[in-house]
Amino acid sequence: MKRKDFLESPMARARFNRLLAKLIDVGLVTLGAVFYYPMGLILGVIYLCISDSLYDGQSIGKRFMGFGVVSLIDGTPCSTWQSFIRNLPFTVPLFFFIFPFWGWIFSAVFALPLAFMEVYFLFKQKSMHRLGDMMADTTVIANDGTRLDLRKQKSPWLNRSPLPM
Repeated sequence: MKRKDFLESPMARARFNRLLAKLIDVGLVTLGAVFYYPMGLILGVIYLCISDSLYDGQSIGKRFMGFGVVSLIDGTPCSTWQSFIRNLPFTVPLFFFIFPFWGWIFSAVFALPLAFMEVYFLFKQKSMHRLGDMMADTTVIANDGTRLDLRKQKSPWLNRSPLPM
């Protein structure tokens, strides 16, 4: 396969754009952490925890790149809890950066394998689900109006009656 064919593929562009959207979000957190350590890092971790539930399922990076996060359970925009779960592979290592020396070592040891797994799943899964998407039952869709069928308004699974035993 030629490099030109790979780069022109819509799926490859979507994967790289998703990666770029996450890099924008992590870059904003890094800027805050560098200039306002430790409070900027704490606020940045909080932002990453809830970022995908903002703006109707869009973080700042996803909003800039034209993506949105929806729940696979009922098709609604990503909830705060789902955003928290889907961003755990990024927020846990970043949280430990708050604590000098041992926290930095812990972060370095765990951040690289988690980031590698995120990128690996993003590029190897046909569905383009990264580890956080699989943990939180979410998916990323293009926010262009063509996939509004995924945003069906159903009752959340928490409000349904339990199954009889």
